[in-house]
Amino acid sequence: MTSIPAGTVPRRALFSADDFGFSEAVNEGIERAHREGLLSTASLMVAGAAAADAVRRARRMPQLRVGLHLVAVEGAPVLPAADIPLLAGPDGWFPSDQARLGVRYFFHPTARRQLLREIEAQFRAFAATGLPLDHANAHKHMHLHPTVGAMLIRAGLPHGLRAVRVPCEPPTPLGEPDDAGARLLRGWTPLLRRQVRRAGLRCNDHCFGLRWSGHMTAARVAALLPRLPPGFSEIYFHPAAARDPLLDRLMPTYEHEGEMDALCSAEVRRALDRAGIVSAHWADAPRA
Repeated sequence: MTSIPAGTVPRRALFSADDFGFSEAVNEGIERAHREGLLSTASLMVAGAAAADAVRRARRMPQLRVGLHLVAVEGAPVLPAADIPLLAGPDGWFPSDQARLGVRYFFHPTARRQLLREIEAQFRAFAATGLPLDHANAHKHMHLHPTVGAMLIRAGLPHGLRAVRVPCEPPTPLGEPDDAGARLLRGWTPLLRRQVRRAGLRCNDHCFGLRWSGHMTAARVAALLPRLPPGFSEIYFHPAAARDPLLDRLMPTYEHEGEMDALCSAEVRRALDRAGIVSAHWADAPRA
């Protein structure tokens, strides 16, 4: 066990994966990264095409902590599209246009009511799996939207929600110039942190995986670990064991297999050990 000098703030890292249930290739990548690597946590898309396969795998891996990956953009809802006509498009999915959805979620009372019903349905669907609810976050960080974040917390608390990801990625440890998009995204995080704090939930201090989303390779992660700031960092990935048509359509540039390999990398494990970083779970995160 890594010892922490007295008086210092320990550096803790949670290694997590998004999109559990998206496809069987993603599920296989998550299973391998957990069994053979550092992955301890995954976020489940309850209406994903391979959600049932993900739940079966999770039941075989009791040490894998699973939470809800709330879908409110670019994905399948739980409720029939006819029940949420202001949310779902002609194909039955949430559209990909985050800006347009964000305006609708904020200003349209009927859309907000439909959104709350859908979010509640996703938490009920997660509860129906029988898996303990470890945490919650949202696909494409849609819970940074104040309406979505508030509804995620409101709907999650009756189901035992204890922790929420705050996607706040500090620029300095990445060693790359900050940009306007990153600053804008980071600017929304204090509001979400306040919502989490008011609810008495836990959250991370820092989050890594935004700038390099889909490209969290072993070399990058090994270089990042020694520069992690003090506190609790979530480092999230999009692993998959192979390409498939759905990944090719929605995430054609992502290096899914490379991210799976990073989680299983001896180089990354050595970097973690050399840096004296403690592997953690959401139960170790501070209360916001």
